[in-house]
Amino acid sequence: MPLKTGNEFVESLRNLNLEVYIFGKREENTVDHPMVVPSMNSVKITYDLAHDPAYEDLMTAKSHITGNKINRFTHIHQSADDLVKKIKMQRLLGQKTASCFQRCVGMDALNAVYSTTFDMDNKLGTGYFDKLKEFLVYVQDNDLTVDGAMTDPKGDRSCAPSKQEDPDLFLRVVEKREDGIVVRGAKAHQTGIVNSHEILVMPTMSMKEDDKDYAVCFAVPTDTKGIKIIYGRQASDTRKLEGGEIDTGNPKFGGHEALVVFEDVFVPNNRVFMCGEYAFSGTLVERFAGFHRQSYGGCKVGVGDVLIGAASLMSDYNGAAAASHVKDKIIEMIHLNETLYSCGIACSAEGRPTAAGSYEIDMLLANVCKQNVTRFPYEIARLAEDISGGIFVTMPSEQDLNSPEVGAYIRKYYAGAKGVPVEHRIKVARLVENMTLGAAAVGYRTESMHGAGSPQAQRIMISRQSDLEAKKNLVKELLDIE
Repeated sequence: MPLKTGNEFVESLRNLNLEVYIFGKREENTVDHPMVVPSMNSVKITYDLAHDPAYEDLMTAKSHITGNKINRFTHIHQSADDLVKKIKMQRLLGQKTASCFQRCVGMDALNAVYSTTFDMDNKLGTGYFDKLKEFLVYVQDNDLTVDGAMTDPKGDRSCAPSKQEDPDLFLRVVEKREDGIVVRGAKAHQTGIVNSHEILVMPTMSMKEDDKDYAVCFAVPTDTKGIKIIYGRQASDTRKLEGGEIDTGNPKFGGHEALVVFEDVFVPNNRVFMCGEYAFSGTLVERFAGFHRQSYGGCKVGVGDVLIGAASLMSDYNGAAAASHVKDKIIEMIHLNETLYSCGIACSAEGRPTAAGSYEIDMLLANVCKQNVTRFPYEIARLAEDISGGIFVTMPSEQDLNSPEVGAYIRKYYAGAKGVPVEHRIKVARLVENMTLGAAAVGYRTESMHGAGSPQAQRIMISRQSDLEAKKNLVKELLDIE
């Protein structure tokens, strides 16, 4: 059955034998770990909403290979309408979770590898495309969460992969066998890896011949022998271990990142989609980056909707909603957020077919989208902090609020607008803290800067895609310059 329920997804994670380390100790049961559960809930809702008739059009699609109804996160885009629905789905999920829901990287990786393997086969006769389609059908039929893995640790940025003092700082092939390959290295900043069934690995940059061992793309189950997952820290993450709800800011949902180590991991031949074809590594990187930069015009906008709502609610609870400067700041937040959404929709609506038959976004507009994302969420967060007031970072704890000794003082001195329960004001203030400074800021503010490549990476692509010569020719034609 292609469509799992949320509970079926959770149970499927229990069947994995992941090697996960949190605070230096191996955790046998991450499904029930209080630091992991909120991020798991964010993925779980991507399964539950696929069964809700109200969201079926956004959350599901028809497989172009099997004809089955599938989760859109496992779909290969077949039209510009698919690309637009992807953005609308991501905004919806951002609104529902106020966090990262972790399946976007895998979806974007599948689409990038799909068209790239087709091009490799056409030019080199490699046979990767059929293997990729076989893997894709397996993912669709079992409704799996795929973790896309691109970013290597990189070590000394002035050195190519093969020139690093430690050759493992970029993931590479260390052995070729008749039945497959053996890889060693690591992938950093891996979003949602603990909540994923499969990991789809891609090269991190355009490679040259000397670096061909690093031009590798493959997929393996996340519990494959030799894969070690070292869970990342987030600001205020240990609040999830305290047992309360208010101080976490967002008690239901969250995200996570990790360093994933590949210690001589064996990959069977049917799961290898690139091995040494360095000339196509840059193509794969650029296509994945384009799809993922498009994604930020949806997910960050949805989370931004929640932050705007929280700031507006804080102005109500503070008794400042009628102030003209507060109204103007909220308008500015909305303007910035909708500008991000406009770019996400635009690069999708301008999508075009690839040689493989799948659809690709407009690369220039996708990079413009992400360039805006490196800036606007920071201003939205700043304005939310401004409107909320200092209370959002100076409040006593939830334990103090519930204390028989001092709880009454908190209810007395943290009162805001008439008729608003103090607990409501504190809850919203903690959510603003969580989204701008705490654990959720990893998936909103900081990820807005570094996710899908650095700001400079987008500027390079904007320069490549903008066709300045054509713009010069417009002027020459207008002025009759030969």
